[in-house]
Amino acid sequence: MSIGGAQNEFAVKLFRRLPSRYDLLAEILSFGQNRRWRAELVKRVVAADPRRVLDVATGTAGVAIAIARQSNAGISGVDVSEEMLELGRRRVAAAGLTGRIELQAARAEELPFAAGTFDAVSFTYVLRYVADPAATIAEMSRVLRPGGVMAGLDFYVPQNAFWHAAWWLYTRAVLPVAGFALGGRAWWDVGRFLGPNISAHYRRLPLRRLVEAFETAGMIGVEHRVMSLGGGIVIWGTKRA
Repeated sequence: MSIGGAQNEFAVKLFRRLPSRYDLLAEILSFGQNRRWRAELVKRVVAADPRRVLDVATGTAGVAIAIARQSNAGISGVDVSEEMLELGRRRVAAAGLTGRIELQAARAEELPFAAGTFDAVSFTYVLRYVADPAATIAEMSRVLRPGGVMAGLDFYVPQNAFWHAAWWLYTRAVLPVAGFALGGRAWWDVGRFLGPNISAHYRRLPLRRLVEAFETAGMIGVEHRVMSLGGGIVIWGTKRA
């Protein structure tokens, strides 16, 4: 997760309390859909047969580990949460991938890498936590070589009226209670935060503008896949040569 601006300090503090059970509860509370969305993201990255990959908002390194297992790439993962990174390092070591995955603290808005360093860039659940999503997309594109692939994953808002109503009820009423029952006060706070945050994000950056931001950042062939009845979205493109 990457933070840009004082208005997002709440999110930093919120997610700082989650690492110990983050991956398990993320799967339970998403009914296993988080795993499906990540698999789609990883598929788009490894299809490019990259040698060097940057995983932005790597968290506990779940995406980085999946990419490493399905490719021969060396992976740099960045995140602003030292707590998430520490758990990620333990997971990387347990997977026997310490030599191929390196994790460090960095912000998506200001990446500590030279232009064109990576063959592929992946990012997950990051654009809702930065002050300027378009500028952040441009920064991630900057470190991608021409011809490289960038792919991102986030929650989405169902467009169908029935499923939107069901999604709204789940995110506003069920998710906070389920989070509290399974993970305590920290997950209650996450449950109350996520639904309004997702809705506000897509009012600010609807899908049309998200695609435009990719294209403005130099990406071509931009495509997206809406998944799980509109609960998640994966978007990807290739950097113009």
